[in-house]
Amino acid sequence: MNELTLIQRIVVWILPVIFAITVHEVAHGWIAKKLGDNTASNLGRLTLNPLKHIDPIGTIILPGILLISLTGYIFGWAKPVPVDPSNFKNPKRDMAYVALAGPVSNLLMALIWSGIMHIGVLTYNISEAIALPLIYTGTAGISINLILCLINLIPIPPLDGSRILVGFLPDKLAIQFYKLERFGFIILLALLVSGGLNTILGTPMYILQQWFFSLGGL
Repeated sequence: MNELTLIQRIVVWILPVIFAITVHEVAHGWIAKKLGDNTASNLGRLTLNPLKHIDPIGTIILPGILLISLTGYIFGWAKPVPVDPSNFKNPKRDMAYVALAGPVSNLLMALIWSGIMHIGVLTYNISEAIALPLIYTGTAGISINLILCLINLIPIPPLDGSRILVGFLPDKLAIQFYKLERFGFIILLALLVSGGLNTILGTPMYILQQWFFSLGGL
């Protein structure tokens, strides 16, 4: 997408980013409700209305900075959907399921965006004006959802991967592990700046991206 102007890149990425982050959070709340916790539902957070989930920094400012700076990774977050583990029958196990729901939702959305891309590929010879926006937006949709999926699977508190990991840890070790949460964002930022994030995610991102692009017809 380097051939696009900054404005065009923003237009292409804005909807995929907002919905990737929004659906990710709704998925957490939806699974929590299925497991017995109605906290998010009672607060009106089980909605696809982005205005209910947008975090000014995580949903707008950070993705915008990453897009402009061409770091290679665009990610962000929405306002976390509230979950009360005390409402679960098995809090540790069920929290792992709730955490896993976010990355799984991103994989499903990547599949949907590959379908949109495929429509663009099929209509390319008929109308480039229709096809190119679908292809570019599909590319952005696949990319942002795979990035969010993979980043969230990293076991750094408070990312989803840490909640999943805790589901398998003994209680004493889980408590000690959660003490890392206050350093989580700093660790993630350090990985991004140092290139460590690319080292960790580069290969799986490339493999998944190529697979979803092939589904999309590229």
